[in-house]
Amino acid sequence: MSTHKVSFLPHNKTIEVRDGENLIRAAMEAGVHINASCGGEGVCGKCRVIVEAGGVGNGISERLSQEDIDKGYRLACKAIVREDVVIRVPTESVIDTGVLNMQSTPRRTAPIREFDLEKLKEEGLFLPPVKKVYLELPEPDSQDHLPDVTRLVSFLKLEHDQHRLIVDLPVIRKIPDVLREDNFRVTATLARPVRKDGQTHIINVQPGNTSDRNYAIAIDIGTTTVYGQLIDLVSGEVLGEYGDFNGQISYGEDVISRIMFAEKGDGLEKLHTVVVETINKIINKIQKKAGIDRDDISAITLAGNTTMTQLFLRVNPRYIRRAPYVPAATLYPPVRASRLGLAVADHINALVYPQISSYVGGDIVAGVMGSGLYRTEHLTLFMDIGTNAEIVVGNRDWMACAACSAGPAFEGGGIEFGMRAARGAIEDFSIDPFSLEPMNITIGNVRPKGICGSGLIIMVATMFEMGIINNSGKYNRELDTPRIRERNGVWEYVLAWQDDSQIDRDVVLTEIDIENLIRAKGAIYSGCQTLLEEVGLTMNDLDRIYLAGGFGSYVDLEKAMVIGLLPEMDTEKITFIGNASLLGARMSSLTNQIRRDVVEVTHMMTNFELSETPSYMDHYVASLFLPHTDLNAFPKLKERLEIRNKMRN
Repeated sequence: MSTHKVSFLPHNKTIEVRDGENLIRAAMEAGVHINASCGGEGVCGKCRVIVEAGGVGNGISERLSQEDIDKGYRLACKAIVREDVVIRVPTESVIDTGVLNMQSTPRRTAPIREFDLEKLKEEGLFLPPVKKVYLELPEPDSQDHLPDVTRLVSFLKLEHDQHRLIVDLPVIRKIPDVLREDNFRVTATLARPVRKDGQTHIINVQPGNTSDRNYAIAIDIGTTTVYGQLIDLVSGEVLGEYGDFNGQISYGEDVISRIMFAEKGDGLEKLHTVVVETINKIINKIQKKAGIDRDDISAITLAGNTTMTQLFLRVNPRYIRRAPYVPAATLYPPVRASRLGLAVADHINALVYPQISSYVGGDIVAGVMGSGLYRTEHLTLFMDIGTNAEIVVGNRDWMACAACSAGPAFEGGGIEFGMRAARGAIEDFSIDPFSLEPMNITIGNVRPKGICGSGLIIMVATMFEMGIINNSGKYNRELDTPRIRERNGVWEYVLAWQDDSQIDRDVVLTEIDIENLIRAKGAIYSGCQTLLEEVGLTMNDLDRIYLAGGFGSYVDLEKAMVIGLLPEMDTEKITFIGNASLLGARMSSLTNQIRRDVVEVTHMMTNFELSETPSYMDHYVASLFLPHTDLNAFPKLKERLEIRNKMRN
């Protein structure tokens, strides 16, 4: 079979592929990212590329205008390689990893005291699951023939009150040489038991005194991004953090697309491999930046949603998306990290957070544990907003949880110019009330190329309060401005003209975009209403709300209430807790208390399947307006709108 060269610009990467290969698969093999929100089904139109030389078969879609086609644009997921070709990936498809690691400040943060480091120390709970013990052992002689392992274990029992010790075979293999490397001065790494009456495992031995060098890795495996932290288990401090885009996004941006990919051929193996590569890249970054030896890392804890967890563990996820939506497992045993392909020493076990259901996963359990929700007496609503929104309500006495499919709007999916939070994404916005001209604030203060989720909320809320759109999300076509126009039968507002943008077309917000946002926020708000109703509560009964996730940390609370994403309440009751999944993974590295409590907590959490709850659809339909059909639930907004209408009349 003949082969062809495919060159990708501006990456300057060239790959040789077989005749008839799909262009987006060629990009995957070359390590070039092209947005593919729909997983290659051809329905999102995000995988636009420009054919600069040569040609491809197909690639033309109704998602492309004739003007786009004439400029050489094609959809990569539909294009077939038939000859040598040069492809340019436009700026809107370029991943900007740097933005993930910017030290930016969320709009409002507050410390979580239920389970932070200082409180752990105050309560005597700063007991990491692994510890190091330095030993100076007596050397064997003609009167002392104790075996090396017996010598080590006996000394630990006698001098350090360690009992029920287990030494695994890989450690036994190391002990003879390690003991003699520094004249029987040695450091043993001990894995504490989860139960107080359990067995302690000796998992590593090192020559000399390395007891002050004991570290752990915490990993959040997100659908879009993966974050890692390096934790000093002696001080409890975070020594380094790094985030990167999950390599799986090239195979589909949502969990359903990835499950479908995993069902095909070696898809499961590929998805496992690329996420492990992402995790290893993060481990290498934070380890090298901190300047520590890999052998001094003693533990790794990982948390992810149910699909991400099963893909990471190479467990078939196909039944997650099929009724009755059953995961393979909720609890996973510790597994040797190196067997999963992780770039850590052989003695480390990977601890993976347990799941609740197919759509309430270990990331949410980690958030509940790390935030201390399960330890507080306050009635708390925990929300992690993303493609899927997970909700937990309760306190230390009881908890209920549910997941609702919000769709990808908050992460830029389903929005014509939607994008992740990267340079050039409009993140803040206002409109002059007289000229109706916009003020766009972008990440990086550069010319705009798209809209991120937090910016989208601000736009829609601002336009609604100003009367530019109505409560159905339709533009006021009576307004005298060239920015509100009809294009291809769809009304839109021009945020940035082509000459003012980074791309070769106008950046617009369409009525279809607004409709998709309304559906997304409606799913979340109605999910909260339904869950609270099922446990006999209302929004007014809540003492506080925790907003989790990278997106949640940058939401403008007032604007989120205007569109009906959040209930109207005192903003002081709402706390951003950032990456709650990573917080939980870090906290479980600092205290065995979480490892002891987590199984009990998962048993406490009652899961509700919203699709099977009759009232959910009623609440959802009522939420498909700005902010809601029941404006009385938003009294402050109602008052502002009444004042606005009086002034106009």
